[in-house]
Amino acid sequence: MPEEKNNTIIDAITAYGKNLLGFIRRRVNNDADAEDILQDVWYQFSSVINSEPIEQTGAWLYRVARNKILDKHKKHTETLLDDMLPDTDDDEAPDFKAILMTEASTPETEYLRNLFWEQLFFALDELPEEQRQVFIWQELDDIPFKEIAERTGENIQTLVSRKRYAVVHLRKRLKQLYEEITEY
Repeated sequence: MPEEKNNTIIDAITAYGKNLLGFIRRRVNNDADAEDILQDVWYQFSSVINSEPIEQTGAWLYRVARNKILDKHKKHTETLLDDMLPDTDDDEAPDFKAILMTEASTPETEYLRNLFWEQLFFALDELPEEQRQVFIWQELDDIPFKEIAERTGENIQTLVSRKRYAVVHLRKRLKQLYEEITEY
């Protein structure tokens, strides 16, 4: 049985390794983080390969990679939700930011957090690469515009404009989710 497990792991690494690393690299700040996440994905894959059946290995690997990326971003940032969410004067409406950023770990808060982060990354994937990258660096990785400008060679105002377009898109895209979560 161990040899069969090793063959399954080797086959998966051969079939998906290069593309999976590329997928992760496009969504994280640097190669070291991408390689760490990839290593975590392979570790999790090797841990579950005999304990539960995996029908679609590729889909499973990409889902785990996306979750690991989300976990990394959640640990390293406090997203400026106030900037993305509509202003409301309704004192009785639930505090969406409090639900997402709370330390409490109830099934409801975990579900809402995962749903939010999943939808945020789907919405980010819809953006042009330049807008997505500026938003991720500035908001999720907390890199100042000056440093981003030095990295990319772009004008700071250009970067601010790209981020603004990203925020406008994210507001529109996440508005329905916000309304569903805050509905009574």
